[in-house]
Amino acid sequence: MDPALILASGSLRRRDLLSALRLAFAVEPADVDESMLAGEAPEALVERLSRTKGQAVARRHPSAWVLAADTIGVLDGRVLGKPSGPADAIEMLRALRGRMHLVHTAVTVVHVDQATTSCCTSRVWMREYSDAEIERYVATGDPLDKAAAYAIQHPTFAPVARWEGCYASIMGLPLGMAARLLAGAGLPALGDVASACEAASGVVARCAGRCCLRDAAAGC
Repeated sequence: MDPALILASGSLRRRDLLSALRLAFAVEPADVDESMLAGEAPEALVERLSRTKGQAVARRHPSAWVLAADTIGVLDGRVLGKPSGPADAIEMLRALRGRMHLVHTAVTVVHVDQATTSCCTSRVWMREYSDAEIERYVATGDPLDKAAAYAIQHPTFAPVARWEGCYASIMGLPLGMAARLLAGAGLPALGDVASACEAASGVVARCAGRCCLRDAAAGC
């Protein structure tokens, strides 16, 4: 028997964020080709990858709800996915230093052959960290499995000066969007999603911020 809800991602960050909705779910990562197509826009790329991941897992579990997500950074039109290795991570972080870039996270929910996808876009300004800080951070291995080679929530590197949009989306899963898509597919998330997001993301403690859902104009 299929589980009711499957997270099509091996990301611990997405697992922790989705857990905040207090829905039981299984985890089954999708193994798909994440190459960019010729002429593909960044938003189209992240939406396609999210949908492809969800559909790949849904084919194995036709009665389940499947939630998938994909995240990329975009600097001056250049897509920043997961770095290929430490040298690539260092190059990305140097390019981002002191500048603004976009973070796109697309979320897809698949159920009974119906796939619904939405994309959340946030603006992120990086601080003027030093080369030594970059090297210490990359040596931890933390950036090697992350889009644009950083985690906004990292407690010591703390690369972000400020952001506009959805903090949880920059982490990898906009909870408000995920909850709406699940509800639209017939599997509603119960409770106060904004409070759940704040607790799971740590945005209040880490950044003295709050969930974007508390500002209808800003939320994803």
